[in-house]
Amino acid sequence: MIRRFAVLIAALGLAACAASGDVPQASGPPLPQVANGPIAIETMQEVTRTLSSDAFEGRAPGTPGEEKTLAYLVQRFTAAGLKPGNRVAKRASWFQDVPLVEITASRYDPLVIEGADEPLRYDFGTDWVGVSYRTQKRIDLLQSELVFVGYGINAPEKGWNDYAGIDMRGKTAVILINDPDHASGNTKGLFGGKAMTYYGRWTYKFEEAARQGAAAALIVHDTIPAAYGWNVVQSGWSGPQSYAARDDGGKGEALVNGWVQKDAARTILAAAGQNLDGLVQAAGKPGFRAVPLRLTAKTGFDNAIRRYTSRNVIGVLPGVSRPNEYVLYTAHWDHLGRCPADATGDDICNGAIDNATGTAALVTLAEAFAKAGAPARSIAFIAVTAEEQGLLGSDYYATHPVFPLAQTVAGINMDALSLAGPAKDVIVVGNGKSRLDAYLAAALAKEGRRATPDRSPEKGFYYRSDHFSFAKRGVPMLYFDGGEDLVHGGQAAGAAYARAYENRYHAPGDEYDPAWDWRGVAQDLQLNYLVGRMLAETREWPNWNKGDEFRRIRDASCAAPGGC
Repeated sequence: MIRRFAVLIAALGLAACAASGDVPQASGPPLPQVANGPIAIETMQEVTRTLSSDAFEGRAPGTPGEEKTLAYLVQRFTAAGLKPGNRVAKRASWFQDVPLVEITASRYDPLVIEGADEPLRYDFGTDWVGVSYRTQKRIDLLQSELVFVGYGINAPEKGWNDYAGIDMRGKTAVILINDPDHASGNTKGLFGGKAMTYYGRWTYKFEEAARQGAAAALIVHDTIPAAYGWNVVQSGWSGPQSYAARDDGGKGEALVNGWVQKDAARTILAAAGQNLDGLVQAAGKPGFRAVPLRLTAKTGFDNAIRRYTSRNVIGVLPGVSRPNEYVLYTAHWDHLGRCPADATGDDICNGAIDNATGTAALVTLAEAFAKAGAPARSIAFIAVTAEEQGLLGSDYYATHPVFPLAQTVAGINMDALSLAGPAKDVIVVGNGKSRLDAYLAAALAKEGRRATPDRSPEKGFYYRSDHFSFAKRGVPMLYFDGGEDLVHGGQAAGAAYARAYENRYHAPGDEYDPAWDWRGVAQDLQLNYLVGRMLAETREWPNWNKGDEFRRIRDASCAAPGGC
């Protein structure tokens, strides 16, 4: 799940001066009137309690805990009235195989920069980190020319291309983190000001460098625009790295993707006769052109490769009149499995909130839809694997969709539902991006609640959970967190809940608690139901707002034969 709790606590102190929450809405046809769904909170409780029990061993992919989880979900989906959503060898199946590869790098050579008066040498971990997405046992980057490419963005809808006029084949891209206007104090600007867009995320920067043919990509780490310190990069980019297996073995990826410390980048650029601060200023202005540095980079490392298969679980409630149009509900079933033991010796990360609650929500909503009667469009319930390893299950589905993305209306992702109790609001992550804001606003009005925009848009939380795998391929996706302004205790109580959960997050303490207050979960499930029901009854195909980074992808999908 995305780790918002520490940010939430800090943001609550600014609540008095923040806007209360009118979320921007795109215009469109009137939304259908739908009745509340028959939400059975007992189902939520039972499924959450079961999945987070020690018997499931923390639900790590590739372990006996996975097998128990899959069997249980099939049992519950069947009882809820769903049909198997996939077809394998002409037979109906509940599962989509997700081939995964784990790559563990070792025996790193230093990163050596040549072409100046003296070679510059940088040690792995201290000065730079890097991995390869290619499934090959040895990686050697040799005499690769360095090119400073600013923010590494190619956004034709914004008239911005940092790679214009440069052939990157065989070269190493040196890239700034975040967006060109990230230092803005507001959310105005070509790239949303301080609100990070997809173009600001490190994932995009590596993807675009690969599309440009780069041999390597090195992002310059800077704590404020990255939203985390070097220690996070150092730990996250060391040790085993898991990826969805690529059909070409990763040949379309750069040889090396990594990060370099800001001070190291400063010395590299100085050796090329350039000034980092000056280049940052230039890169933030329209018309920037890449700067060849006349230096070369080399490094290398060994890779140990392990292949294994996990599974997504897919159930569908066929629509009564437009069954080939699909509304998605997604949640990740996996967690961390065994983890460092706590003071009591408990070494099972049960993941009760993260994300047994979201998985239980899939089952509960499936029951509600079936009891209320199938809507016009089909509803797909997808429990994805390996979110904790980098959104791998959702990414695999989105690249190998069971239901064509051009026939997928929209989706709702559920990750770590709040057990804080009933709230007056919800936190909308990615507010202002799509027409789905209007659907949520209508559901909130029916409940007498309000939307509070994400108070830390610069952190890019919208790009850090399973909905992103679909959004980046054009499917409008809604994600909201439980509210921070509680009915009992207000924002102070919301902050207290966030602090308490922060201590249990990704630790053995995230266990089922019989004393939990489920009234807030019932509220949020009703919202999810109402939004999904409206999407499943309308004839509208909601889109991203004009200027959004995903709009052109959706437009192209809808323009294709059989699309939208």
